[in-house]
Amino acid sequence: MKITTFDPIIVSSDPDSAIKLFEALGFEKTHAPTNTIRDAEVTSYRMKHPGGYHVDVISSTAGTSQDRMLIRVNVDDFDEAYGILTAHGYKNVHGDETVDVKSAKAATMESPSGFRIALVKHIKEHE
Repeated sequence: MKITTFDPIIVSSDPDSAIKLFEALGFEKTHAPTNTIRDAEVTSYRMKHPGGYHVDVISSTAGTSQDRMLIRVNVDDFDEAYGILTAHGYKNVHGDETVDVKSAKAATMESPSGFRIALVKHIKEHE
């Protein structure tokens, strides 16, 4: 299994403030896809720094009582990565359900202590 991307995600009820902060730090929005996930509109603002760093700021119509931090780990083999995380005590916060959209398969995995990883496999058109 290969990790293809590794960066922070901020889930926020006030994404504009987080976006403005990271813009002040030199990041620029590269794209902001919106998907319907579990009956909520979820927008992921992908931001890139000229030094090659990335951060995602996510907002959802489902709302959140406080900001949350996750680590986004994109992989080329979702099932293998999922198995590694579960072997280390991580559990999918939505049972066995994954998020399946046109461009990705994902699951939010949580450690016994509460640390979360957003596990993602991007689906390319040629797959």
